[in-house]
Amino acid sequence: MRLLNLFKIAFKAIVLNKMRTLLTMLGIIIGVASVIAMLAIGEGSKESIRENISSMGSNIITIRPASASSGGVRASADEMQTLTLKDYEAVKDQATFLSYATPLVTGKGQVINGSNNWPSSIYGVNPDYLKIKVVDLQSGSMFTDAEVKTASKVALIGQTVVDNVFPDGQDPIGQMIRFNNIPFKVIGVLEVKGENTFGQDQDDVVIAPYTTVQKRILAIDYINQIMASAISEDDAPNAVTEVSEIMRIQHQISNPNKDDFSVQSMEELISTFSSTSEMLTLLLVAVASISLLIGGIGIMNIMYVSVKERTKEIGLRMAVGAKGADILMQFLIEAVLISITGGILGVLLGLASTMFIEKFLNWPTSVALYSIVISFAVCAVTGIFFGWYPARKASALDPIIALRYE
Repeated sequence: MRLLNLFKIAFKAIVLNKMRTLLTMLGIIIGVASVIAMLAIGEGSKESIRENISSMGSNIITIRPASASSGGVRASADEMQTLTLKDYEAVKDQATFLSYATPLVTGKGQVINGSNNWPSSIYGVNPDYLKIKVVDLQSGSMFTDAEVKTASKVALIGQTVVDNVFPDGQDPIGQMIRFNNIPFKVIGVLEVKGENTFGQDQDDVVIAPYTTVQKRILAIDYINQIMASAISEDDAPNAVTEVSEIMRIQHQISNPNKDDFSVQSMEELISTFSSTSEMLTLLLVAVASISLLIGGIGIMNIMYVSVKERTKEIGLRMAVGAKGADILMQFLIEAVLISITGGILGVLLGLASTMFIEKFLNWPTSVALYSIVISFAVCAVTGIFFGWYPARKASALDPIIALRYE
């Protein structure tokens, strides 16, 4: 009953100074809204990154040459020629956590069809490439193992290449194109994939048998990388370990610190990007939390003013029997009510801001329940922390001095 009366007194004191209370709450409202919006943007970014990378093949394993130095000269990984078809065959035959694997050689050049041409990239792979990348065909068919063995001049092209070398809407299937003057018969068109997380156009590509690209385009006998897919996402870490061991045996490397190759899974890539996103989110939340601190200082300030203004009231209440603990609770409840009300309004403003950002700025957002709970808890703690000292000072007043206060 006594607690209920204290709530009524605190509520009346807030209602009597509506504008002052609202201005005091502003810091808390803005702080809570900012924290919720920033966390929503951070969570949305992480989910967007994960979805985009997963769309490229969530269980992909890539084996690339590592950079190395020779005679004091450090060569980049792109210049290394340490991966061979024997490595690919060893990985394909011995790895138990992989479902598919393909050698990969890449080059750049001009795709030409009559008077139309377009700069693009050519990927030399085997028929498993589409299963690894989780890509379907829009039309036509994939080349066969027999066409890989005979280094046939057949190719699949992406939609960007179609749009630029067949601008009149002609069906590309069965047509001849040239890539750096080497003629290819188009046997398939890839489904539209759009840009990936790195802004790369996944439809601007020509895919051909790796033997054809090696012999007729690049004139090389090594491969640029081996691409494989783990049986499942859960098996990806085991696949990375297993493939690394196979490659060390192939390259006769006993010290893992001297690997001349690198094996990476998409999960590691997702983890790297997620860590970066989390750091940015924490930074933004830290900046937004400053508003909460300023809001707390505002509550402390206004409670000091309130204690000064109501010194006579405090003296009168203590004179008729109120104890110091009652006065302390009265002002503490008032501070907590201000901060919690500000927290509720801040949560509503934060949710509205998040909806606005997603709808009008097209930024991915995701409101996590924990962000609301944490923001609300911080509000309650802020009210108690910053309201305690003014309330303690009010409860310590001498009733006689308080009654004489002018």
